[in-house]
Amino acid sequence: MPSFNRPSRVLAAALLSTIACAAVADPIKVELVQKDGKWQLIRDGKPFFVRGGGGDGSLKTLTAAGGNSKRTWGADNIGKQLDEAHANGVAVAVGIWLGHERHGFDYNDEKAVQAQFEMAKAAVMKYKDHPAVLLWGIGNEMEGFGKGDNPKIWTHINDIAKMIKQIDPNHPTMTVIAEIGGEKLPSVKKYCPDVDIMGLNSYGGVLSLPDRYRAAGVNKPFIVTEYGPAGTWETQKNAYGVTAEKTSTEKASVYGAAAAKFEKDPMCLGSYAFIWDDKREATLTWFGLFLPAPGRERTGGIDALQEVWTGKPPANRVPVVEPIKIAGSDNVNGGDTVKASFKASDPENDPIKVTWVLKSELDPSEGGDAVAERPSHPESIVQQSNSEVTLKMPKEGGVYRLYAFVTDDHGGGAVANVPLHVNGPKSSAAPKAKLPLIIYADGATGAYTPSGWMGNSAAIVSDPACTDNPHSGATCLKITYSAPDNWGGIAYQSPANDWGDQPGGYDLTGAKRLSFWARGENGGEKIEIKVGTIGKDKKHHDTAIVARPITLTKDWRKYEVDLAGKDLKVIKTGMVWSLGGQGKPVTFFLDDVWFE
Repeated sequence: MPSFNRPSRVLAAALLSTIACAAVADPIKVELVQKDGKWQLIRDGKPFFVRGGGGDGSLKTLTAAGGNSKRTWGADNIGKQLDEAHANGVAVAVGIWLGHERHGFDYNDEKAVQAQFEMAKAAVMKYKDHPAVLLWGIGNEMEGFGKGDNPKIWTHINDIAKMIKQIDPNHPTMTVIAEIGGEKLPSVKKYCPDVDIMGLNSYGGVLSLPDRYRAAGVNKPFIVTEYGPAGTWETQKNAYGVTAEKTSTEKASVYGAAAAKFEKDPMCLGSYAFIWDDKREATLTWFGLFLPAPGRERTGGIDALQEVWTGKPPANRVPVVEPIKIAGSDNVNGGDTVKASFKASDPENDPIKVTWVLKSELDPSEGGDAVAERPSHPESIVQQSNSEVTLKMPKEGGVYRLYAFVTDDHGGGAVANVPLHVNGPKSSAAPKAKLPLIIYADGATGAYTPSGWMGNSAAIVSDPACTDNPHSGATCLKITYSAPDNWGGIAYQSPANDWGDQPGGYDLTGAKRLSFWARGENGGEKIEIKVGTIGKDKKHHDTAIVARPITLTKDWRKYEVDLAGKDLKVIKTGMVWSLGGQGKPVTFFLDDVWFE
């Protein structure tokens, strides 16, 4: 299921390194009460029903729509987020990330579990007195997508909840699960008496969720912590293995209907629409309530939420779109001409602009993990207007997706897309990269997915949105390896999770170097950065493997992996960082990583 920017494991953002208590101001007390059969949050003495968004999209847009809260998935260096939220009158459900077994975290490892407990405690101690804090969200889908019956996970959650109650009497506790099936709710009922609120992530079944939850007999109020259109895992695939996506106009009705249902439920304390941002998962737009950069225009889901939250629609509504229609078959041969049409309009008759984009289909997403960017094909667009497009399809076989992005002149947007299949073998040649090609940069989407976790992966925490002294922009990449021994690393792969069994990667011919900025937390940390790692024993290998060992300083320094003279025709592994155990936890930072 989706998670925020969610490399679910990449967002293990609440596992903190050394932090100290830092009271910002007096806390705002939040109580949980039940009166006349209805549950309520009381914040600063007043009833508080959560009307929120999960993600880092515009808070001004949130409050303009009648929203009052945001949700985070982790608590690493969120001081600036809390300050901004408080300045905008927004309360924050602060997430405390817990490791996932599917990412290698072992709840039988007592040392790892204790370290996670201490990191959670440190987060609470650091932020408990900030006036923006609404509640503590302990974990997100850490129970997995099966039965969810591991008692060690649930007892660990309750240990953290009990600790929070001892040191922070001002904010309730919550844990967040993926839907309510299996043994999840019975396990919470049995093992988690100190958890006050159930956080429920639900998509295809969101409209029936309140009724199903009451029928399960759990006497805890709930917050719907993620909801939106049915996920790809809940949607039937077509003949060539991909799913059709609803238009943003169609999705808007889901957000509106769900939010209206939550408002009336006596056990519901509110909800967080997913995702209050844009997100590359399955497609460019499946869950985004905003269009992708650079515009990040709001879509119909936000207008629908505003109508529920405030009782009236926005003064200027976003454009409305209908599904794209393909003239003829969506299963064609390379080089064929394809014509498509669709209808877009604006409720206020504002001028609109339609941008057509043909893109190679994104890699499948596992459990909501974000995936790498794939090539666009502007050369395939022969003619276009606001209602029609003519394509000359690429010769390479495979799946493509045609997007129609619509914008008005008031910050509103809409989108429709349709998949297309080209018959024939996929080319063994990697697509030619346009340089510079980004691995990591503030506000940019990288071309490779950080999916290849290696070695003692349970000891790795990778936070791509760290605000602790970035080299440039608002964020940098923070990596912590908590074990004193063994080794760990992450490979940035194309396609995701592939070690040479599938074609992919990019032709980086012309790149002279991988350049990046790095610093250590204390200085003296030893790491290695590589370009390429898959050897020729694999069918689909990196055509070059180049390593650069580095001893970091405490200050930012620029480094390079020299690629001059190397065969870069197929680089499937854009970057690998790795390190060996150094007798103590190691924390380091990367920023502005790209091929040039």
